[in-house]
Amino acid sequence: MLCLLLVCLGLCVQADTAWAQDPAQVTRVEPAVRDGELYIDADIDFDVSSELRDAAQKGVPIYFTADLEIVARRWWWFDRTVVNKQLTWRVLYNALTRQWRVGTGDLSLPEASLNDSLSVVRHIRGWAVASLKDLEPGRTYYGKLRLRLDTSRLARPFQINALNSSAWSMTTPWKDFTFSVSAADPS
Repeated sequence: MLCLLLVCLGLCVQADTAWAQDPAQVTRVEPAVRDGELYIDADIDFDVSSELRDAAQKGVPIYFTADLEIVARRWWWFDRTVVNKQLTWRVLYNALTRQWRVGTGDLSLPEASLNDSLSVVRHIRGWAVASLKDLEPGRTYYGKLRLRLDTSRLARPFQINALNSSAWSMTTPWKDFTFSVSAADPS
């Protein structure tokens, strides 16, 4: 009986460490100013579960949403929210054309595989989030970014399944970053 208890405890610890070694996370956030706009470039490390991969290969559209918040801290009142934006991607497989598509809004691009489609989501490039005139030069801004599997956009039967399954719940922890805009004219 004691051996069985030790084996079960060992398996639980091993499963817990295996899960902790491969969490989804935002690895890099890089704000940049170009052409009078603030852009965000980010890299996100995540993998999808086999259940989610199977659903996508059967034609179920999968939605990922990046949440971004940038605030200017104030000592005399609540922090002022400068940016509060979301960017949503839809990853879809069309069985008739045997083609993966990934896109935001009305724009979608063809991709060769699910991994290529997820690469677009994993590497955010050139996300315009604010105008430079909304930012004060020399002030420090505090931001945070996360990526989540957006189950609210799924068809109703899949939303119910997502509530009951951990395979349909992927969210990265918030990644904090700070930046300031220089007083020099960027042009």
